[in-house]
Amino acid sequence: MTCFKVTCFKLTRSQVVLVLAGCFAAPLAAQSGSRGIVPEAVLQARPQPKATTQATAPKYVPQTAAAPVARLGARQLGVTIWRLRSATTQDTGARILVQEEAGTTTLVPERVSSTTSLQPGDKLRLTFESPEKGYLYVIDRELYASGERGTPYLIFPTARTRGGDNRVSAGKIIDIPGQDDRPNFFTMRKTRTDQAEEEITVLLTPKPLEGVEVGPSALTLSPEQVNGWKKQWEAKAETFELSGGAGKTWTAVEQRAAADSTRSLTQDDPAPQTVYRVQTGPGDPMLVTVRLRYK
Repeated sequence: MTCFKVTCFKLTRSQVVLVLAGCFAAPLAAQSGSRGIVPEAVLQARPQPKATTQATAPKYVPQTAAAPVARLGARQLGVTIWRLRSATTQDTGARILVQEEAGTTTLVPERVSSTTSLQPGDKLRLTFESPEKGYLYVIDRELYASGERGTPYLIFPTARTRGGDNRVSAGKIIDIPGQDDRPNFFTMRKTRTDQAEEEITVLLTPKPLEGVEVGPSALTLSPEQVNGWKKQWEAKAETFELSGGAGKTWTAVEQRAAADSTRSLTQDDPAPQTVYRVQTGPGDPMLVTVRLRYK
């Protein structure tokens, strides 16, 4: 029942399903002559930098072959998948200390595309950014080659990460696991030879979900409950990847913003690696599917 495995709780990963509900997001603008986008809803919702700069606007490349989502009324969610690797003397960005049985290791989080095939044993971290206020929930579930799914687990929020605080707002980013969690990464690990992917359902709701009690570890949910959310809230979506973003390493500003809830990213700070654009109305739940595939 796990692909991302954490010492005190297990994750099931394959698709990341992100459900957002809540406030208005700025309309999206297509780049001229393509389906690429400027992530207005995510970046323009951030505060302006204190000093005026000539930062180049990030460019995104569409990853989905389906017909484009209509710009009017569409909403966005930013997600960054980080794969940890050993630090080298050439690395100048932020690092993370990982405490394992063998001792403390210094690792560097590096961006990967949402289409990257992952290996068993890969250590991952996830970052979420929403231009809308709400409450974030992350549910992990395994997906097998036959289409069968494993038991869903609520892996965020827990009392271990951010003290159970799952509020999000513009410019605020949430890392899971938290930088102070032990362990502070997920390990990709198959529980069956036919496991193909990991499925994580992330919900952003305008108010806390009723009947969901945050505890010290992952909470087991019923498949019927999770399937009901997906059936009710799933909508047409497009996926966009930051051009030139994959392979970039964690920056100090991202590290500080995730560690300190009083800090916000500005419009000139690094953009999310993947942006999901969903055709759903203001105030409605937004559901996005992110797949973590095994190679």
